[in-house]
Amino acid sequence: MVGGAPWVARKEAIPNKTGTNPVPREDITMKHTMLGMALAALLAVPAFATDYMIMAPAAPGGGWDSTARTMQEVMQAEGVAGNVQVQNVPGAGGTVGLAQFVSTAAGDPGQLIVGGYVMVGAILTNASPVSLADVTPIARLTGEAVAIAVPAGSPLQTIGDLVAAMQADPGAVSWAGGSAGGVDHITVGLLAKAAGIDPTKINYVAFSGGGEALAAILGNQVTAGISGVSEFLPQVQAGSMRILAVSTAEKWAGTDAPTLVESGYDVIVQNWRMVAAAPGLSAEQKATVTADIDKMVNSAGWKSALDTKGWANTYLSGADFDAQLAREITATTAILTDIGLVK
Repeated sequence: MVGGAPWVARKEAIPNKTGTNPVPREDITMKHTMLGMALAALLAVPAFATDYMIMAPAAPGGGWDSTARTMQEVMQAEGVAGNVQVQNVPGAGGTVGLAQFVSTAAGDPGQLIVGGYVMVGAILTNASPVSLADVTPIARLTGEAVAIAVPAGSPLQTIGDLVAAMQADPGAVSWAGGSAGGVDHITVGLLAKAAGIDPTKINYVAFSGGGEALAAILGNQVTAGISGVSEFLPQVQAGSMRILAVSTAEKWAGTDAPTLVESGYDVIVQNWRMVAAAPGLSAEQKATVTADIDKMVNSAGWKSALDTKGWANTYLSGADFDAQLAREITATTAILTDIGLVK
């Protein structure tokens, strides 16, 4: 109420340029309001920095494939990117995919590749013409225990039983694992050495994908299998496999299996996985990719995925990761030389 009378909006006419057909002021105000609302709605739409193609340099079903597809799911769900695709290029411990990535993705900030400990070893054992020095490392993402497992019906009940069989005849005990020279192969070699067995005598059968290795284990085509814990847990929970030991210093969440150290074998190994970008990126492009990966790993979706899959958050980026990667390459070279896989 103003002056005792109801307040009524009044249309104030604003003359047009000709002085005829005046435009009501409230119409102009309404147009300004609608324009402001439209602008606000436009700004509210997420601005995606880029779309991504992530190469998993292995067959479907393994750790790299799972990592790439988890990144795809989380980056899209969390609004880090608008469209993320995954490409599988298996072969030679990731070095086939790495070579293709280096030759085709140069200068493209929308191209990513996953890798890790396995690739470091495969580059050395395959004398790969390309290496991680030929890409743009972005970050270490996850860590995971390596598990040694057998089919549920196996007569081998403990890791001691498996080692005893190896000591009796190393060649008679066959192992299904990832690529030659990778973390699985390294772990078997270190276990053999810790048990007084010549690591060059082990019967290791390399597979390019976790799905293929799993089929060989469940089909009793090999004595035992070795891979990341997360790749075996569904079968363990279903009752078709048993984990005999894990490779980390302490027991791993999700399994009550003993560690190799607890079992009397001085072997501690933790697998790790990373993401790298294309070669030839500018500092600004690398910073943009790193910022997107940082958003992903700090999102609720990524943290939930880590819990679900049993992966440890070992995120490390920038100069710290570059330094750690250099140390890992040096250490892996020494281990592979020690167990006879690199001369």
